[in-house]
Amino acid sequence: MTFCAAVSHRLLQRIPTVGRGSARAYSARPTTLQDEGRAKVTIRTIKKLYTDQQPITMMTAYDYPTSVACDRAGVDMVLVGDSLAMVALGHNDTSQITMDDMIHHSKAVARGSRSSFLVTDLPFGTYQSDETTAVNNAIRMIKEGRAEAIKLEAGRRAAPKIDAIVNGAGIPVVGHIGLTPQTAVALGGFRVQGKSVANAQALVADALALQEAGCFAIVLEAMPSLVAETVTRLLRVPTIGIGAGPATSGQVLVLSDMVGMFDRFTPKFCRSFADLGPRMVSAVGEYNEAVRAGTFPAEGTHTYAMPAAAEERWRTYVQKEFGLELGAGSASGSSAQNADAVPQSS
Repeated sequence: MTFCAAVSHRLLQRIPTVGRGSARAYSARPTTLQDEGRAKVTIRTIKKLYTDQQPITMMTAYDYPTSVACDRAGVDMVLVGDSLAMVALGHNDTSQITMDDMIHHSKAVARGSRSSFLVTDLPFGTYQSDETTAVNNAIRMIKEGRAEAIKLEAGRRAAPKIDAIVNGAGIPVVGHIGLTPQTAVALGGFRVQGKSVANAQALVADALALQEAGCFAIVLEAMPSLVAETVTRLLRVPTIGIGAGPATSGQVLVLSDMVGMFDRFTPKFCRSFADLGPRMVSAVGEYNEAVRAGTFPAEGTHTYAMPAAAEERWRTYVQKEFGLELGAGSASGSSAQNADAVPQSS
């Protein structure tokens, strides 16, 4: 089970599901995702939410199970953020993740997202050099990563590239201004942006330029609420805030942060909706002790049995052929469920 898979295991337990059969599911025989009645979210959906002044929800997901959790929870937009470099892959910053890494994770998230609109980050170094490179990598993320839109961390200097991606290649783009983790070193670290009037003016200029370049939404990260409100009221496209206050058109958080699964730090702006990290440690510890104590797996509860006749013949064969007296094993006459169940893959 992946680091993020454990997160969604707890989340999925809280979300009602419909249309499941009575047969037990395993990772080798997963349940089939059912249509639970939610229409597919599209850019038109996002625009309507914005026009109707309905808050837009976005959440990060990094693999199939976290994507399923977000989708079933009813999140409008799922973001495969390059934050996965830190929270899922253990890197020190987001600049170390590659295009192949992002495509790999985006494909996994796409498999679990039935209704939510899927946006994927282009990682550092894949769009900064020139328009052709930016367009080619955006196309690759759509074709190979199965994303429906891409996100760029860039200000007004990237407007020509965004224009080429949107109007040249026809690919939707979400902008991202304020604290841009890919270039945090140039910003002096992970610091709030726009605290001075001059810096706030620069953020407004960036936002307006990205809108004119064709972004259908813009993420505002780590800036004073008043600045985010100003930007939001000046734009004609939705803003998605993360550490930008309540006046934005919507909100996004990093899943690992809001469920307590990232062990290094929790940003000030993040609200904790669960504390699954300690629960995971506790569960693994209980498993560890159960194995050492010999209480797991329990014969007859976590095991499979042979039919009674086959068991007796097998015991006779093993005793004669190898001189082994086998243990008690499961009770004879095992149920059809035990006989037919598919073992969980490792």
